[in-house]
Amino acid sequence: MITRRDFVGLALAAGGLLAARPVSAENPIAPPEMGDDGLYIQPWFIHTFLDFREDLIAAERHGKRFAVVWEQKGCSACKRLHLVNFRVPEVRDFVRDNFDLLQLDVHGSRAVTDFDGTALEERQLARRYHVLYTPTIQFFPDGLDEFKGRSGKDLEVARMPGYLPPPAFLTMFRFVREKAYERLRFQEYVDRTSV
Repeated sequence: MITRRDFVGLALAAGGLLAARPVSAENPIAPPEMGDDGLYIQPWFIHTFLDFREDLIAAERHGKRFAVVWEQKGCSACKRLHLVNFRVPEVRDFVRDNFDLLQLDVHGSRAVTDFDGTALEERQLARRYHVLYTPTIQFFPDGLDEFKGRSGKDLEVARMPGYLPPPAFLTMFRFVREKAYERLRFQEYVDRTSV
């Protein structure tokens, strides 16, 4: 698991890993819209019945990983996530092509069914998963077999608790996609990939 302290080292170490292509006439990326709930919306975020088991199975069927991004209205770091990170084509394309990303609101009231079948409001599920910062991105294992006997925060394979700039953000998604968490801590992965 990555800590907030690891983020500082990560941001410095990964700073040179990604040269962002500027948005231009040849490379247009429309700015995200804001929903009625005050959250920015990416058109490629998944829209589901909010049943984590079904969402995980659907992600696997599409050859992707399932992840949840927690946000809240008025969050300046969430705004940067959408207006900075997701406007970098390499970042947006990698995340969109390799992950089914579900957006939830830490203060929301929509009913979400957790992996164990428990139905909770978004805000209750955020507490169950110990989501303290926004944005927080939770990454989950590939198969449902991994979930037996585990619940809440113990289910995730990695977590991004807070905003990371585009290079470090992309590195975290690559770390999960490659399943590097099975053999390395995130900071070790960063150290090896930044050489």
